Amino acid sequence: MSLTLRQIEVIRAIMVAGTIAGAARLMNVAQPGVSRTVKHIEASLGIKLFVKKGGRYVPTTEARDVFVQIEEVHRKIDQLQFSIAQLERGRDVELSLGSVPSIANVMVPRAVARLFRHYPQIKLNFEILKIEEAIDYLLLGKGEVVVMSYRLDHPSLVFEPLAHGRLVCIASSAHPVAALKSISAREIIRHPLIGIDPKDPYGAIMADIFARQGLNYEIAIRARFGTTVCRLVEHNLGIAVLDAFTVADIADDRLAIIPIEEETTFQTYVAYRADAALSSYAERFVRLLRGVMEDHMLTQTPTHNISA
Repeated sequence: MSLTLRQIEVIRAIMVAGTIAGAARLMNVAQPGVSRTVKHIEASLGIKLFVKKGGRYVPTTEARDVFVQIEEVHRKIDQLQFSIAQLERGRDVELSLGSVPSIANVMVPRAVARLFRHYPQIKLNFEILKIEEAIDYLLLGKGEVVVMSYRLDHPSLVFEPLAHGRLVCIASSAHPVAALKSISAREIIRHPLIGIDPKDPYGAIMADIFARQGLNYEIAIRARFGTTVCRLVEHNLGIAVLDAFTVADIADDRLAIIPIEEETTFQTYVAYRADAALSSYAERFVRLLRGVMEDHMLTQTPTHNISA
């Protein structure tokens, strides 16, 4: 006969408590159930496990080896429970992830803060990546996921939709358009523009607002990253079109963030290798990041139906 974990638990509870009543209290069960379990085990094994001495149950000589093994099993179960508890806190786990700058600067840190509430002992390796670095980062196994504001076509990668974003216009508080409640694409191109190269996939998202309407525009100052664009706009060198995630923590006294009247919604993604399953920690991060981004967009009023 083989003992179940429940039967092992009953036997050990009697060993620790010394009485059926005490064992029942330890296990938070009724006494009759403990008694029946012991009788069933003894009948199945063909040996007596306990004898009663001075009102207490003590192990019999013939069952001594059984009790030694039970203690060993219980010790291993305790070790297993401890290891599981450590995993639940993220101890000795390192999560490696990457993100494009537009989502990395505000959204990812917010999601990471929530992740650490779930796994306070997790280690994190976070890299900000350019588009040309993202593929190698995943395929070379440097990280599990990359957060993207666009998708690529690659047979070895999966691009899972993350959250929708929206574009806004930003201007220095000293710029004439700063007082506008909303702005159209046609009005935007009347002013010197600061932006990202339209040939860049991220820059193409910004440029699409003009391309859809066949509007010609000129970027007076080009910059590689949205955060750099913000700094240049602060100096009133021009206005810019950026995504709402990049400017999510910009204070009103630093820049005017102006809703754009046209539809500017775009999709963001999380990329990972097609031949590797995500760890539970990476999956949790993705869920938290999606929630953070969706929560932020809920606070941003859609503007494509605003009248000029």
